[in-house]
Amino acid sequence: MNRRETPPASTDLPAADGAGQPSAGRDIAFRRWDSPQRWAEGTGSGVFAGTGGLTFAAATGTLSHTDPITGLSADYETATWTGPATAVGFAATELIPSWTADTPGGSFLRVEVSGTTTAGTVTKWFNLGDWAADDTAFRRTSQRGQGDADGDVSADTYRAADGRALASWRLRATLLRPAGSTDTPVLRTLGAAASALPAPGALTPSSPLAARGLVLDVPPYSQQLHRGEHPQWDNGGEAWCSPTSTSMVLAYWGAGPTPADHAWVEPGHTDPWVDFAARHTYDHSFAGCGNWPFNTAYAGRFGLRAFVTRLRSLNEAERFIAAGIPLIASASYRKGQVPGLDYDTKGHLVALVGFTEAGDPVLNDPNSPSNAQVRKPVGRAEWESAWLDSSRGLVYVIHPAAVPLPTPPGQANW
Repeated sequence: MNRRETPPASTDLPAADGAGQPSAGRDIAFRRWDSPQRWAEGTGSGVFAGTGGLTFAAATGTLSHTDPITGLSADYETATWTGPATAVGFAATELIPSWTADTPGGSFLRVEVSGTTTAGTVTKWFNLGDWAADDTAFRRTSQRGQGDADGDVSADTYRAADGRALASWRLRATLLRPAGSTDTPVLRTLGAAASALPAPGALTPSSPLAARGLVLDVPPYSQQLHRGEHPQWDNGGEAWCSPTSTSMVLAYWGAGPTPADHAWVEPGHTDPWVDFAARHTYDHSFAGCGNWPFNTAYAGRFGLRAFVTRLRSLNEAERFIAAGIPLIASASYRKGQVPGLDYDTKGHLVALVGFTEAGDPVLNDPNSPSNAQVRKPVGRAEWESAWLDSSRGLVYVIHPAAVPLPTPPGQANW
């Protein structure tokens, strides 16, 4: 277990609001199902809701699935759970799902969303991902080409069309196993973050409220040490920021693949657990390792709780650091835009591991020449602006069940 600094005794702070605290107009709401009582809010067919999750109990349907890469088809037995209609409380323009699950053998999980729009239409079911933990019997994919008058899916995000924001939404999870098999997939958690955010640039920089001087002991891994590795999983290097960041946080919690798990990695590869993570987060349709919910689902295979959401400011991020929980954040910026970061990126994942005494973020930035150069303090206002304006404050939250999350704000986004 990697050592980490002990957080302060109290981590519950007021929700970011008021002068200098940019929460106004940043609508984000997260909903999760993760217990028998919560699964009971939906309707199941062929599933059993227990303390370990939603288990495939009996086949109640069949489906022929065609691999979008090879074109080969196979028949599957199905069991489904359809969640309740969830009123958003605002007109949501985007929705990002996340889940953790077990998919033994040739089984897999399909997650879909449908909703009622502010125009009064009911959308079709949009596919948000066909996912399996491994890739020997089934290759995980997002799905292209689903757009219609109501919206579309871009890899991991449902985006509403103009005038068709979501007033409410519901998720559907389908557990699938090869016809005639006894594979038993289990959906352990399922959730989604819905949001409606102001145009980029509508930001008042936050002032430090908590976690100043607290830096969590998250191990540093460099993605650049993997340049040219495994072309079939996007060739390492700059393409592996997400699995490298996820690997850092897993190592912080003392989790991750065993030497036996990553024994297939070629001898001499540095940090072979990063190669393992890249393989097991790779989206064969997106052709990359940066699918957000595929990364949190990967973390879930090691028994951790993991989900994707958006935060309203660094004040909310500070609360996680104060609770001893590092975050993985997505941002894009130009060279020279953020003090401490000297490169261009159209989209990059980093681990947010703490704050300096002055309140500046401290990152484990995998885009570094060596592991020793990964830890970087960066300019607070500039990085916060880049993060909120590009990914709109997106983070992966990964933690053991025994480590509680900070108390969420009134409009709960975790």
